[in-house]
Amino acid sequence: MTIPTFKVLVIDDSNTIRRSAEIFLKQGGHDVLLAEDGFDALAKVNDYQPHIIFCDILMPRLDGYQTCAIIKRNTKFSSVPVVMLSSKDGVFDKARGRMVGAQDYLTKPFTKDQLLKAVQQFGAAMQGAN
Repeated sequence: MTIPTFKVLVIDDSNTIRRSAEIFLKQGGHDVLLAEDGFDALAKVNDYQPHIIFCDILMPRLDGYQTCAIIKRNTKFSSVPVVMLSSKDGVFDKARGRMVGAQDYLTKPFTKDQLLKAVQQFGAAMQGAN
């Protein structure tokens, strides 16, 4: 059985986090697009049409909650799973992520396994929906 390839968008203002996520996801056989903030991401979502989005919470200009809410308000992308990324592991952050439509929450630094597991879990649901 071959593992399906998903289009993954990683939004994070940290170059280190973006690069490590890209390496992990490419090792898992996925197509990866990177965005350095919410505005950058919004421009790319429409063209790239990812199967799953990983989104940092603390970013300049447009934070992760705002970015997720804008993506979810667009009917074309409302079903795309968004997984929030944060160095904070608070109950409030997780609840706020769910309120704006995020499917899950990963605490940084994440592992390759955590990232790939999230892609398999949510990406598979997306592929079934298409």
